[in-house]
Amino acid sequence: MANFDRKIENFIEILINQNGYVKVLEGLQNTLLIAVAGLIIGTIIGTVIASVRVMPKYKTLPRVLNGICSFYVGLFRGTPIVVQLLVFYYVLLPLIGFRMTGVEVSILVFGLNSGAYISEIMRAGILSVDSGQMEAGRAVGLSFFTTMIKIVIPQAVKNILPTLGNEFIALIKETSVVSFVGAADLYVAFNLIGTNSYEFMVPYLVMAIIYVVIVLLISLGIKMMERSLRKSDRRN
Repeated sequence: MANFDRKIENFIEILINQNGYVKVLEGLQNTLLIAVAGLIIGTIIGTVIASVRVMPKYKTLPRVLNGICSFYVGLFRGTPIVVQLLVFYYVLLPLIGFRMTGVEVSILVFGLNSGAYISEIMRAGILSVDSGQMEAGRAVGLSFFTTMIKIVIPQAVKNILPTLGNEFIALIKETSVVSFVGAADLYVAFNLIGTNSYEFMVPYLVMAIIYVVIVLLISLGIKMMERSLRKSDRRN
C-alpha cells in the first residue's frame, strides 16, 4: 500500500509540479480533435458513397461510380488503421512532396477510414427507410439526390444514430495509435509522464480512466440525442 502511495505521489509531482498536465491537456485536445474531425469527414464521405451505392444501376455512370466506391470501401476496411497512417505519412506524402503534421495526417486518415465504415452504416440506414419515401419525392419532381438529401437521409440518420455513436467511440479509442506518425495524443502524454517517473502503473491507470469517462460522456450524449429525435415518433 505504501509503495502504491509513493507511485501516486510521484505521478502527482510530475503532473502538477513539473507541468505534466500541459502535455495531458494537449494530448486530450488532439485526441478529441482527431476523433471529431475524422467523424465529420467520415460522415460526409460515407453519406456520398452510400447514396451512390443505392442508386439505380441502369446507366453506365452509376455502375462505374459504384465500382469505385466498392474499391474504396474494400481498401480502407481491408487494411489496419496503423498501416494506413504509416503509408500516408511515410510513403504517399513524401512521393507527392506534400508536408502535413502528424495531427493533420491523422485527421485525414481517420476521416477516410471512417468514411468506409460509415458508408455501410449509412447504406443500411437508407435501406431501412420505406421505399415509398423515395417514390413520393420523385413523384413531386425532385431528383434522386435531392430526395436523398431532403427526405431519405434525415430519416436514415435517426435510425443509425446509435451505430454512429459506436463509430465515434471506436475513433476515440483508435487515436492511441497516432503516435506512430508523431502526433501527441493521450497515450503519448501519459507515456512521457511514465518515462520521467520510471513508473507506468499510475499514468496508464489514469489514462484508462480518462478514456472510460470520455466514452461514458459520448454514450450519454447519444442517448440524449436519440430521445430528442424520437419525440416526434408516434410509436413512443
